[in-house]
Amino acid sequence: MTYKIAVIGAGHNAEGHLKAMRELRERLKPVAVADIRLDRAELLSEAAGIAAYTDYREMVMREKPDIVVITLPHHLHKEAAIFCAEAGCHVLLEKPMALNVQECNEIMDAVRHSSVRLMVGHTQHFLAENLLAKKLIKDESEQLGQLVMMNDTRHTTYYTAERPAWFLDKQRSGGGILFNLGSHSVDRIMWFGNAPIVKVRASISHYGAVGDVEGSGVIFLENERGVPSTIVQSGYGGVPRNELELVFTNGMVKVVPGQGVWVSRNGVYEQIPIPRVEAPFVLQFRELLASMEEEREPQCSMGYSREVIAVLEGIYRSHELKSEMIVREVHRR
Repeated sequence: MTYKIAVIGAGHNAEGHLKAMRELRERLKPVAVADIRLDRAELLSEAAGIAAYTDYREMVMREKPDIVVITLPHHLHKEAAIFCAEAGCHVLLEKPMALNVQECNEIMDAVRHSSVRLMVGHTQHFLAENLLAKKLIKDESEQLGQLVMMNDTRHTTYYTAERPAWFLDKQRSGGGILFNLGSHSVDRIMWFGNAPIVKVRASISHYGAVGDVEGSGVIFLENERGVPSTIVQSGYGGVPRNELELVFTNGMVKVVPGQGVWVSRNGVYEQIPIPRVEAPFVLQFRELLASMEEEREPQCSMGYSREVIAVLEGIYRSHELKSEMIVREVHRR
């Protein structure tokens, strides 16, 4: 079956989604793109041979797509997701799911009442390096032993001229580097640890030259199984780094997205060949389509994605109160 699909937001990620649609042309038929800037919408629409709109509501009501991809600033996620769900559209919603847990709850209510599927685009689940690492953790648990800890480190220049201004406005973005890139780190720690985070302790800094969002953070987390993890992120420049190291009783695994996966069983890291897989956006669409047709929750479900937001809320609250926060209670209703 082929599904009509539309895109809300004509930024960088929209290009990636349209490219993935071309690779899945037997399953997905793009029909339109909407953006408040008509020039951006038309740039993508002309290349894809689809319609351009400035009002996504008009687009959804006229084109009646089966699926909508939402690639908007974080503060617009809730409104757009609820509108599309109530219009009967399945939704691929870019991460993070929303600004806070309450907004996640409102999205979940609308989706459930509309009998559609919503998947959040936590792309960590579809990167080749992460897929291999997840398989190693599962298949080699007897050799690697018990998971002892996870350490996630990411450094990048966050305050760049190219970054849209809304990213540096907490009211619109939800937060700085920890909300945007930290959501990736929280996600993969939850996923690799195969358990939700139950408590966090965080220390955050605000030394950015513009905006009111944080530029770095050091976070201690513990999951439901008692496994501790750390997240260390800085957006002030320096040497770029994006690495997750998993420590077991009998070995270690190091994951560097875009570069490789290494395993140590004897005190020396050895790089493991990575099987070729389809692009992350393609795999995301395949998972969403499977959830629709099998009438099941997708990977990166609403509940799972709300857990990520609950942890992020706990991180900011921990810094404010300078104390450890229990986060499993945050999302319960």
